[in-house]
Amino acid sequence: MRHFIFLLLILGAQTGRAQDSLQTNIPVHDPVMIRQDGVYYVFATGRGISMWSSKDMQNWKKEKPVFGAPPEWAVKAVPGFKGHIWAPDISHHNGLYYLYYSISTFGKNRSCIGLTTNKTLNPASPDYLWTDHGQVIESVPGRDEWNAIDPNLIVDEQRQPWLAFGSFWNGIKLVKLNADARGIAQPQTWFTLASVPRTRPGSDSTAGNGAIEAPFIFKKFDYFYLFASYDYCCRGEKSTYKMRVGRSKTLAGPYLDKNGVPMTQGGGTLVLEGDADWHGVGHNAVSTFDGVDYLVFHGYDARDKGRSKLRVEQLDWQDDWPVLRSH
Repeated sequence: MRHFIFLLLILGAQTGRAQDSLQTNIPVHDPVMIRQDGVYYVFATGRGISMWSSKDMQNWKKEKPVFGAPPEWAVKAVPGFKGHIWAPDISHHNGLYYLYYSISTFGKNRSCIGLTTNKTLNPASPDYLWTDHGQVIESVPGRDEWNAIDPNLIVDEQRQPWLAFGSFWNGIKLVKLNADARGIAQPQTWFTLASVPRTRPGSDSTAGNGAIEAPFIFKKFDYFYLFASYDYCCRGEKSTYKMRVGRSKTLAGPYLDKNGVPMTQGGGTLVLEGDADWHGVGHNAVSTFDGVDYLVFHGYDARDKGRSKLRVEQLDWQDDWPVLRSH
């Protein structure tokens, strides 16, 4: 009997560990990754913003969501929003962790980008507390022909913060922020970084078919690299998502692909697209750990009914252009 009980205890401990962590390809949408004190953290689309932690980028533990309840300001600002928060962006800025996030409903541009900050990302730390700063920017149907989702913070060489964002409509935007990166700087400074011509423009409140979104700007060598996702996400086995890139010597552009085509004119050099194993891939970030660059994104798993999962691939550079090491 003692041996039987001991065996049960072992099996129970193993089951607990299995529930506590998952292997690579955890179920995420729109992931971003950062490291603090040897621990990797992934933030992703989900109720309250999904959060995962890992010590090796292989075995992941699901943490509690960033928000235990939907932000009150967001519920009031966006009709139909019920707490499912999209496309977070994480970075360390001004001594704090800045987490931008998207509030919207599918296919509409009544949207807002919010910001919450924390001293630490370690949930076990006594300093762990998310402080929400509310709305940073909004888009309003009938007023704005752009969509305030998919944020990405980028700081230029003068330490000036900017926010890239955008999905469908007339493309990817860049706006200058205040020094504290919590609001738009005045007077306002805006740029269009990339767009796809729309053959079906749609109305003031619909996206049409200009399928580009999810900007991420990464500084490398003498260039700013603008990654963006093209075509359609969120359709499981019918997803056609793919990632393209352009580069510029200046943050505001113009961003050109390998053939010299501006991304504002539909240009963009292919980084990765779907294949027999993954129906579509996209919404990427780029993270650097110990001098190695990684492409962090989600893909729709062809071996699992098109479910969206985390992928992390090492980036190499050929002639100052990003390529996946495994391709």
